[in-house]
Parts: sequence; C-alpha cells; structure tokens
Amino acid sequence: MLTNYLICYDIADERRLGRVYRYLKEKGIHIQYSVFHCRFTWQELQRVKADLKEIIDEKEDDIRIYPLPFDIKVYVMGCGDRIPEGVSIFMR
Repeated sequence: MLTNYLICYDIADERRLGRVYRYLKEKGIHIQYSVFHCRFTWQELQRVKADLKEIIDEKEDDIRIYPLPFDIKVYVMGCGDRIPEGVSIFMR
C-alpha cells in the first residue's frame, strides 16, 4: 500500500545538498525549497532512508520524513502551484 510522506531537509554542504535534491527529485514532487511530497510502499521507504543515509553526514545534516494521512487536504496560500496527485487542494 502506498503512503504519502513529506520529506524535509537541511543539508550543511552544497555538494551533499545537490545530491539529496537530485535523489529526491526522482522520487517525488518538489513542493518548496527543501520539501518533497512522496508516495512509497513500506519497502520503498526503507530503501529511500538507506540511500539518504549514505548521502548525508549525520553529524551536520538533518532530514525529516513525516507520514501523511491517506486522505490529505492541503490549504495553499500564495503562489504554490505544485499539487501532488490524489491531494485535495483548498485555495485561500
């Protein structure tokens, strides 16, 4: 079963930052500067976590992976235009 995840990161080194960005760009939708929306099975999530662990320096970098509810309702304010598939959007 696919689950929605929000992946946020703060990477100290430019080279690692680029690698994390390029990796996640293949896995999900780039929502904001350091935020991606992704949909994974449990096994895919485990692989992504292992891959990211290989890229980052755990003493300097921070990656957070937040599971999201199945029936997502997102409120978009401002100029947000990237909408993940299967997400209900409410514009203000």
